[in-house]
Order: sequence, then structure tokens, then C-alpha cells
Amino acid sequence: MKDEPSRREALYAELEKLPSNVVGEIVGGELYVSPRPAFPHARAASLLGSELTGPFDRGRGGPGGWVLLDEPELHLGQDVLVPDLAGWRRERMPEMPHVAASTLAPDWVCEVLSPSTAALDRARKMTVYAREGVGHLWLVDPVLQTLEVYRREHGGWFVLGTHVGEARVRAEPFEALALELGALWTR
Repeated sequence: MKDEPSRREALYAELEKLPSNVVGEIVGGELYVSPRPAFPHARAASLLGSELTGPFDRGRGGPGGWVLLDEPELHLGQDVLVPDLAGWRRERMPEMPHVAASTLAPDWVCEVLSPSTAALDRARKMTVYAREGVGHLWLVDPVLQTLEVYRREHGGWFVLGTHVGEARVRAEPFEALALELGALWTR
């Protein structure tokens, strides 16, 4: 007689059956299904990723030393998360594994907030990222045109700053780059 699948396995089976026009995540033993992001969200994530990739992932005009990915699937304990962007320092991930999902927590994550996902991103997912030892977290809100920068300290999140509008920002852990926030907002 076969053992019944665990709750997580059953949820993951449901997650795998979802159509491609949604994003599924398992957080705190619950399956969350969100619509694919609207264009302002997708544009902010895409432009931020492209701004960071050259200097930090590829080492072009910057220090290098990172592996940056768009929407990686993360299996962190019992949770399955899909941040908009994530980065691992190369000393922790010297070679990118040939897997569909990572069990190695990133060193940095970025969540681009949407009205349908902001509460999940701010409450439940931030808690998982802190628990798993993610060092830095950015929350980008394309509607409010803000970037919130957090550093994990003592198991929780310390706010390093909230930046608004067209500001030029040097934000941990990518402070080597002066990021022009205005470039992230829809025009």
C-alpha cells in the first residue's frame, strides 16, 4: 500500500497543473495563484534586471560576482516561491545548477508589487526570506514609484531606505551602481 503524499507534495502537484497564464506559489502550506503581472510590473522587473545584469552578473562596467535570474522557482523548506528577481553571490553558487528549482536561498530577492500580490509579498514571503537567510530584499512598487531596501539583521528585516520617483539610488547589495529609478516606471 502506497503512502499518501504529503500535503506539500499534493500542493505541488496542484501547482504543476496550473495554466501558464498564472503564477503559483506555496507559502505557509497554502497554494497562492496570482495572475501574470500587468505591463507596469513586468516592465519594472525587466528593466531592473537588465540594469543589474551587466555590471553584477556579467561584470561589464561593474564588479561582477553575482548570478541573477528572473522569476526563479525557489524550494525553501516547505515553501515554493517565485520572486520577480533573485541573485546569488558567485562564491555561494560558483556554477549554476541544471535544475528547474533552487533549494539554495538567494542572497538578494526583489519583489515587484502588484495590487493582487502586495500583501503576500510583504507579509508571508518576507517572513520566509528572512527565515531562509536571504541577506537583502527589495520591494519595488511601479504604481507608487518606490523602491524599499531591506537588510536582514537578527533574523528580521531592517529598512535601509525608501526611495521615490526619479531618484538616483545606491542600494545594498548593489551600491556600486547608481540606479536611476525613473527608468523603471512606465512612460
